[in-house]
Amino acid sequence: MKKILASAVILFSVVISFNASAAGNVSAGKAATEKYNCASCHGKDFNSPIDPSYPKLAGQHADYLEHALIAYQRGSDGANGRGNAIMGAQAKPLSHQDIHNIAAYLHSLPGSLVLRK
Repeated sequence: MKKILASAVILFSVVISFNASAAGNVSAGKAATEKYNCASCHGKDFNSPIDPSYPKLAGQHADYLEHALIAYQRGSDGANGRGNAIMGAQAKPLSHQDIHNIAAYLHSLPGSLVLRK
């Protein structure tokens, strides 16, 4: 019984640590957005972009942001890629952990996105 309980505790700890790393680190994401100067186009609060055609990122779903950054890395020639010269150049150097962290940070910000029911 003790072995089963010990195994369950270890398994639970592994699952919790995996979920924590998969979700991304908000403070590391903030640092990455500063390093790559994301606010220069998307606005200081990530809710007021400098051009109306640029997306508001604050409060956006983290999984959507991750998919978008990966698509920009792939470019228009890649499967499910996105072609944009500026975002492609910005996304290329990002590691998968950078992407997780940036997505977690932007998701944590208050946004003005309207959810439709």
